[in-house]
Amino acid sequence: MTEPIHVRATRAAYDTVAVDYAALLKTELASKPLDRAMLGAFAELVQATGNGPVADLGCGPGRVTAYLCSLGLTAFGVDLSPAMAAVARREHPDLRFDEGSMSALDLVDSVLGGIVAWYSIIHTPPDQLPAVFAEFHRVLAPGGYLLLAFQAGDARVHLEHAYGHAVSLDAYRLSPDVVTELLSKSGLVVNARLVREPDKNETIQQAYLLARKPVDA
Repeated sequence: MTEPIHVRATRAAYDTVAVDYAALLKTELASKPLDRAMLGAFAELVQATGNGPVADLGCGPGRVTAYLCSLGLTAFGVDLSPAMAAVARREHPDLRFDEGSMSALDLVDSVLGGIVAWYSIIHTPPDQLPAVFAEFHRVLAPGGYLLLAFQAGDARVHLEHAYGHAVSLDAYRLSPDVVTELLSKSGLVVNARLVREPDKNETIQQAYLLARKPVDA
């Protein structure tokens, strides 16, 4: 099957920026208490279920994967970009990082206690998100949790420069209401949401959705 254009573009862009991206964002979580609060709540809920490991999908250089592990979770990362996965392995040699696509995960059904997709759905065209969310539903165990982070809005932004490099990459700002509806149609129920105002380095609101696969699914 021919690989979608947006997948090839995303891989190429993140292969290009991987090293500088990792350096620039290495300590970002330290300055974002609400981000840490959402990840902490997710970790506590996953631990309470005892359902299995957590996948950080679109993990980049592994900073969120490592933070989840510091909270007591058994977490591993998956990234489309071989260069990003290589950086993650160098930065966190004790953790597992795989190359792969979130729309076709090399995982058996119902194996995960949780999924984090931290700003990693933003390069998927909105009309293709249902297939991604269906894949999330497939690999989550009944009762498993999903945490999404993304820029709020309703627009496609084409990036030609990022992290000091020339790239060609689309990023989508998404409505929390629309994403909630898409998750519901895939069988995932949103339990909580946070929309925060932009900080000094941002220009738009940031959205976080916490969803769960029903126990009886």
